[in-house]
Amino acid sequence: MMPGRSEPVATGIGPGTRGYAILRGDVADAARTAAEAEGLGYHAAWSPEFYTRSAIVSLAAMALVTSTARVGSSIAYAVGRTPLVLATEARSLDELSGARLVYGLGTGTTKMMARWHGVDPAGPATRMEELLPLLRRLWRLHEGPVRHDGRFYHVDVTPTAEMTPPVRTAIPLFTAGVNSRMVQVAGRVADGFIGHPLFGARYYDDVIRPAIEVGAAKAGREAKDVQIAGMVICSVSDDEEQARREAAAQIAFYAAPRTYGTVVDVSGFGAAGEQIRTAFASRDFDAMAAAVPDAMIDAMSAAGTPAQVAAKLEEFGRHVDHVIVYPASFGMTDERSRQVTADLLPAGAPRREA
Repeated sequence: MMPGRSEPVATGIGPGTRGYAILRGDVADAARTAAEAEGLGYHAAWSPEFYTRSAIVSLAAMALVTSTARVGSSIAYAVGRTPLVLATEARSLDELSGARLVYGLGTGTTKMMARWHGVDPAGPATRMEELLPLLRRLWRLHEGPVRHDGRFYHVDVTPTAEMTPPVRTAIPLFTAGVNSRMVQVAGRVADGFIGHPLFGARYYDDVIRPAIEVGAAKAGREAKDVQIAGMVICSVSDDEEQARREAAAQIAFYAAPRTYGTVVDVSGFGAAGEQIRTAFASRDFDAMAAAVPDAMIDAMSAAGTPAQVAAKLEEFGRHVDHVIVYPASFGMTDERSRQVTADLLPAGAPRREA
């Protein structure tokens, strides 16, 4: 067992569960959508983080209007925040939500680390393997001082006043990654893994699960104790072709950076990836979407009529533990994006027991 790694943690989003990722709109929209998702039986509501959206603020708003669904970050940036800030934000969110937080953390690409956050991008996997056990120690700060002198982090915190214990000292920690070494982080030190929206069933079967198994074995853990959450690009319409075109646009948007070239290649769409990147270089978004073949849409999304989307999500659930419905939005008007959300929430909802 690696230092700082606790026994298996109950995440609340095990096999057969369903989540909804909230992308477009403001923080109030995120809260409303989370409440709607909970009402439809979703087990979790997720917020990403970008330079226009704080996952932490969004999750706080979502926590206040829900009571049973987990609230999770998919992901929040682990760089740009100190370990103490990360730990205290999680502690506060877990308190606010009544122990419903799932804390998804990631580094982003090396360019994002260097250019957006001003952080040395060297060794992102090793960085995360140092960070997660440290967070668990900081959640036990009420038990005594935390001192750590590592490669990436230097912490020396001694409480100067009485402290109450947090709601939980074992908040579920999920990590993200694309290449095998980064995915191994989840197997070594995390409670779960969050897959990128470009990952299809083949990538989970051929790359993600084997990498988690390698990481778990190196840490003396069981791979089955690491939950896998997979985001699935979705678009729904009574017009099947419209939904598929929208999914193709979102796939092309994510496939354009060379960072994700390996995902596209391993998934069997290397030629399409080259065409997408060529079109992206010219900022020809229509050509990017047109370069996505039908087989790629089928492999990397759930798009079509409500019944088709529901069936595809059920199929995807055979490859991951927790399916996250991820609405397509690239190139959409605000009006169309709202309509997709309104139609996708019920279409993607988990089946209720009779």
